[in-house]
Amino acid sequence: MTRFVGLDVSQKMTVICVVDDAGRRLWRGQCPTVSEQITVLVRRHAGDDARIGIETGAMTPWLVHELRNLGLEVVCLDARHARAALKMQINKTDQNDAEGLAQIVRTGWYRSVHVKSFESHRARALLGARIQLIGMTTRLSNHIRGVLKTFGLLPGAIRGLPFDRKVVALLLDRSDVALIVRPMLVAWRQLREQIAVFDKAIRALVKSNSACRLLMSVPGIGVLSALAYVSTVENPARFVRSRSVGAHLGLTPRQYQSGEVDRSGRISRCGDTLARTLLYEAAVVILSRVKRASSLKDWARAIAKRSGNGKARVALARKLSVILHSVWRSGQPFRWSEHASAA
Repeated sequence: MTRFVGLDVSQKMTVICVVDDAGRRLWRGQCPTVSEQITVLVRRHAGDDARIGIETGAMTPWLVHELRNLGLEVVCLDARHARAALKMQINKTDQNDAEGLAQIVRTGWYRSVHVKSFESHRARALLGARIQLIGMTTRLSNHIRGVLKTFGLLPGAIRGLPFDRKVVALLLDRSDVALIVRPMLVAWRQLREQIAVFDKAIRALVKSNSACRLLMSVPGIGVLSALAYVSTVENPARFVRSRSVGAHLGLTPRQYQSGEVDRSGRISRCGDTLARTLLYEAAVVILSRVKRASSLKDWARAIAKRSGNGKARVALARKLSVILHSVWRSGQPFRWSEHASAA
């Protein structure tokens, strides 16, 4: 008889609930959030063949990998679906949530979530750290510009001389303003140095990854977008159809259909925000910077004429997600059309 286990995980303690195939609660308890202790209790009260349900959260990747390495069968549940089912409970407690997760696994009414490897999470953390520093430098430079503007000092656009050298030149005769701006300028330079360190690490990571190098054969795809896509999809075999990747990244329209009402809305924006954003930027690059002619670019321009540039960029980003998956799955680089080669 298969037993079903629900784990309600917090940073310090984890509540465990075991139910049988009829939904009867067999045992409920808690222990520290330590994989070895959880494994001992699960095997003691549910056996080695128990099916364990845990919803997505900050600690989910670590705990899922640890429990799987210890030989347990773990299913990761979409937190949105789990929350919708758990709302039926009158009392919200950790014990009730754990039992609810066990019942969800027992009935099979859930969507299993793929848990990425630690390698993919490290790549995502690297990209995320770089984005955080870029945001900090942008906010800091904007604040510096605001302070200078108050005193009639305008560094202008960042062309020719670097931003910091322009600011230093403006402060030569303004010691009163320099007392405020120079410490911020030092911080700005240090942030730029750390961004360069991240850029170097990302280039080295992409260079060592054959999938990233393959995807960079697609027009508009650079180092950042290739690494973001690979770390998001991780395994192309996860998707039977390449068209499913667009929906996974939130690049397909929402749909509402009920009775005679059937309408499509804006894109869902579900899934990974970074990968979706970088694919959109790649679409902008193809439409505005890539000079080489291609059927892909012609297709997007035809949409732009009918529906506008915004929809064309989104459609092209969705198209790129499909093309990248096809290229990755086939192992063959992107082939330019004959029209593009002749041009």
